[in-house]
Amino acid sequence: MGGKTKRAKATLERRLHPEEMTCPECGQAMRIGYTSWRKVATLEGMLLLKVSIGRCENRACERYHRPSHPLEEGRVVLPHYEYGLDVLAFVGAQRYRESASAPQIHARLLARQVRIGQRNVQYLLERYDELVALSVRNDPARCARLNAQGRLILAIDGLQPDVGNEVLWIVREVLSGEVLLARSLLSSCQKDLAALLREAVTGLSAPVAGVVSDGQQSIGKAVAEVFPGVPYQLCQYHYLKQAAGPAWEADRHAKKELKKRVRGIRPLERAVAGREDEEAHIVRGYCAAVRGALADEGKAPLEPGGLHLHARLQAIDASLERAEQKRGACRNP
Repeated sequence: MGGKTKRAKATLERRLHPEEMTCPECGQAMRIGYTSWRKVATLEGMLLLKVSIGRCENRACERYHRPSHPLEEGRVVLPHYEYGLDVLAFVGAQRYRESASAPQIHARLLARQVRIGQRNVQYLLERYDELVALSVRNDPARCARLNAQGRLILAIDGLQPDVGNEVLWIVREVLSGEVLLARSLLSSCQKDLAALLREAVTGLSAPVAGVVSDGQQSIGKAVAEVFPGVPYQLCQYHYLKQAAGPAWEADRHAKKELKKRVRGIRPLERAVAGREDEEAHIVRGYCAAVRGALADEGKAPLEPGGLHLHARLQAIDASLERAEQKRGACRNP
């Protein structure tokens, strides 16, 4: 959903890759077909998503060249939308829990640094109502399309914009990317989630082959109750993020110690201020390289900022040593 509001610069960046690079239809290895860039407005800031899309290259496969999106993308934003699901959940909570009008919701979003037009707030309200009222059994065409797949893989996620608000639960079918059901629930207990899962597959004859979610215990118990014997897998992004927690903290501490050793950039820039000779340009270039290395925070869980900073500083140091050797070998310094 696009709008006329000027998009702000991204302050966050996330790279997403397909969790599984094996075609679910033919079993052959897929390859990255292309990469899409999406700028998404979230409650935490403007997020730049770099999404790698997998494709099956087997011409005999029914899923030949059909895009395979990362599961995490559907947890962040709906297809073709510029506002994250957390913004959508916030809009719905403000409207139906706080009885706020569209202008009031617009003002509260602006107060949270979300750049959005008032008309887009109304669009999001309408979309929220559609999601909450969504049920696959009310659409025979969608039901037939999903049954034709032969099996279903479900992903269930809960979004809570603020503490104390209702949680917007969304059940998606992974192979097709269809949203099967969306409900706002005050409770996230096993009983409520089990009822949600049952309603999501009502009217579908295709069996559920697997369920993907985060590690919340009530979800696992609900899946075991509704789909006994069906494999239940933790979302790989959440699993790796939790498993890498101690290592990420150690890396963050190492980066802090590295930053202490790299100081004095500003005095060097002042020393060559106003100069346009070649040496001044080189000094400014190295200073910019160091600043860029210090600004790289890394991306959890697989791109630690401390290791990146160490590698970049080593590369800068090696470049300085080569420059010094070349200068010393020059006959006419």
